[in-house]
Amino acid sequence: MAQPNAEPAEDYDYESLPPNFSLLQNMTAGAFAGIAEHCAMYPIDAIKTRMQIITPTSSTVGNGVIQATYRMASTEGILSLWRGMSSVIVGAGPAHAVYFATYEAVKHVMGGNQAGVHHPLAAATSGACATIASDALMNPFDVIKQRMQIQNSAKMYRSMFDCAKYVYRKEGLAAFYVSYPTTLSMTVPFTALQFLAYESISTSMNPAKKYDPLTHCLAGAVAGGFAAALTTPMDVIKTMLQTRGSATDPELRTVNGFMAGCRLLYQREGARGFFKGVKPRVLTTMPSTAICWSAYEASKAYFIHHNNTNASS
Repeated sequence: MAQPNAEPAEDYDYESLPPNFSLLQNMTAGAFAGIAEHCAMYPIDAIKTRMQIITPTSSTVGNGVIQATYRMASTEGILSLWRGMSSVIVGAGPAHAVYFATYEAVKHVMGGNQAGVHHPLAAATSGACATIASDALMNPFDVIKQRMQIQNSAKMYRSMFDCAKYVYRKEGLAAFYVSYPTTLSMTVPFTALQFLAYESISTSMNPAKKYDPLTHCLAGAVAGGFAAALTTPMDVIKTMLQTRGSATDPELRTVNGFMAGCRLLYQREGARGFFKGVKPRVLTTMPSTAICWSAYEASKAYFIHHNNTNASS
């Protein structure tokens, strides 16, 4: 097997995708990145969901991430921290495949793959387009995930398929997309900020845009944490909309959109309520985006090296 620094691999710029780098390979790299990202930090994501619910019980939400994790594990079992992860595994692969394929396609069209040249507009636009496409596919899986993360969900749903059937039967198809506009109001600026920060940091650290695991990891972590903190208010409203069907509060059950959710949240908890769960959100996002970018760039580098080796043989 040829070494990564063999001469044929040097003929291609790493960031400038060669003609034989297929859409399927790009989507495979994205799918691998998405599954790795979500599974690694899933327990912290479960804690974030519990913290963001508008009327959490004191038995499941503590004063911090560690206390909340201990309470959830001790009262519901350690496996409760991973409840609903099957929905993420099923949805994250295809969604991230679409995400990265769209990102690379739009960035290429806008001329964002030139080595040593920083294109903030191309990076931000590519990220926003990728998010709109992938969220349309992922939103129903995210609804199922959060329904299974709430307290006592094990008594209601045996599996992700059981949860999906229950939600559809009780609330209809609209329940899977009621949060989609709010999700976009969060993920489009999140992704634009993340990609802009990632491209800026990685270009500064690695102007030649060669494959560099440390650069991809650090740039991904900082970019993700920065974007996550700024978009927490929209994430809180998204959680409210996606879990409203399981609420016993009649006023909460009738919330039907972003503005209605904002009004209710401000009325109940004030401005501080919009940043509930910001710590676990940042704690989840930083390593997740580091893993995601590292896995994606590693997969892309592998495919490019593999294609170049085959082309030279």
